[in-house]
Amino acid sequence: MTAAANQSGRRPPRPRRLERAGIRDVAAAAGVSITTVSDALNGKGRLPEETRTRVREVAERLGYRPSAAARTLRTGRSGLLGLTVTTYGEEPFTFTEFAYFAEMARAATSAALNRGYALVVLPASSRHDVWGNVALDGTVVIDPSDHDPLVAELHRQGVPVVSDGKPGNCPVTAWVDNDHEAAVLGILDHLSGAGARRIGLLTGTSTDTYTRLSTEAYLSWCAKIGQEPVHETYPAHDPAAGAVAADRLLARPDRPDAVYGLFDPNGTDLLAAARRYGLRVPEDLLLVCCSESDVYAATEPPITTLSLKPRNIGTTVVNLLIDAIEGVRGQQPGGRRADGTAGQPPGRLMPTELIVRASSQRRSPRTTVSPPRTPDEG
Repeated sequence: MTAAANQSGRRPPRPRRLERAGIRDVAAAAGVSITTVSDALNGKGRLPEETRTRVREVAERLGYRPSAAARTLRTGRSGLLGLTVTTYGEEPFTFTEFAYFAEMARAATSAALNRGYALVVLPASSRHDVWGNVALDGTVVIDPSDHDPLVAELHRQGVPVVSDGKPGNCPVTAWVDNDHEAAVLGILDHLSGAGARRIGLLTGTSTDTYTRLSTEAYLSWCAKIGQEPVHETYPAHDPAAGAVAADRLLARPDRPDAVYGLFDPNGTDLLAAARRYGLRVPEDLLLVCCSESDVYAATEPPITTLSLKPRNIGTTVVNLLIDAIEGVRGQQPGGRRADGTAGQPPGRLMPTELIVRASSQRRSPRTTVSPPRTPDEG
């Protein structure tokens, strides 16, 4: 018993349960019918904009929230959106460990909540039928592979899918991506302008569009300027493989004097490999990597990074998905137009940003280049 109960011999009164405002309360306070409240909050009906605004303001003031069960019965929607990465679906891969995916998922969650939906992060594959246990109105798929089986199955079920990444041959409703070719060419021009004469690439073996398009842009650039490609590949889901591939790249007889690493850990992997071989950054080796992590502002030297702006991506994919679910702007689930005809899914290219730091800018003209040495040499 509490001290108060011990002293008075009586239990303290139970706190009153706060009653939740219902749709009738909103209708009475706004001076409209229940149907008008429903249409105003769900974007339906032919209502004057001032009526919609007044109803929404009253609902917000009263703290009205539609019942999820009632909404499902009324609209056939659960209010739940899925988000998954399928590229590494067969691997023990926790994608939120990477800054890009974490930032993208965070922005997507906020965008969903702002429009009255909740976001559920799901594995691409599982021993349990987690997909069958969650009624989803639509799904965001990050970096789908060509002919992605999960996207194909969701399409068969009539579940709209918006992809973060160009979809290839996947039947998505819409897609959002960066212009990876332009981003890579911009980095190569930046490194060339800093004095690089043989630029290498550290890339992955996965088939997602980011890896494929970035690698193809590098190879095309090499062919155009007459440079033999200098690149190493590794499975991006394996955290140890990146360091090994960085070591291989800098141990090559045609060692590059500048490197672009496609993945988040590549900056620190390449910096460590350069130190093992006695290469100075940026004097002997210029470095750029793609990352959203703030850690690269504090390395020695600070490393230039390409930002794919994942917050913009996350917000945009969710808004496109909800537009498709709600039939906004003529876009219908399943990648079809409002008139029922099939068409190419609409896509949006989002800008990137190169954050230039000391690792890709030479402090002074070089007179000599330190030759690579083995890690055993002092």
